[in-house]
Amino acid sequence: MAYRRGFKSEANTIAREIREELGLRMLDPLSPQRLADHLAVPVIALSELRRTASGAVEYLLSTASDVFSAVTVFRGRRRVIVHNDAHSPGRQASNITHELAHALLLHDPTPALDDRGCRWWNQNIEDEAQWLAGALLLTEDAALSIVRRGTPIPAAAQHFGISVPMVRHRLNVTGANRRVARARPFRVVT
Repeated sequence: MAYRRGFKSEANTIAREIREELGLRMLDPLSPQRLADHLAVPVIALSELRRTASGAVEYLLSTASDVFSAVTVFRGRRRVIVHNDAHSPGRQASNITHELAHALLLHDPTPALDDRGCRWWNQNIEDEAQWLAGALLLTEDAALSIVRRGTPIPAAAQHFGISVPMVRHRLNVTGANRRVARARPFRVVT
């Protein structure tokens, strides 16, 4: 994905500003629920909808839990996030934060389906939301700290409340391993 010019810097700025508003440092874990409360966006677990759509909900929670992660539902300009609580806690954090990233980036609501009944998808806005979600959950500073301290990836994932794949992704896209290796002074053997 080629992001629009300056987008990654903009995402890092948003992550920094949100953390300041929440009183968090760049190395602190971010609670998606706390961010949702801060943005006044209600979050509903899919399992809470069992009584209104039991067959579909059971299907998405058990048989095909990988098919549905989260969605933002609009009523006018108000947002409500519905997320799949059958996913691991780390994956749920990513799913919810991804939807909140759409709100922070002021992405307009879009229809769920096109005129043929197929899922409507805008890859650019999805990629932007995914990038910002990652920057919110594991900042560039935190990625560098993980590498500098030699923190095992599973321990970092647990500390930040995110998945192991998200930690790996953020270490890769921030270039944390390369940047830390380049910054380490060479040892002179005498």
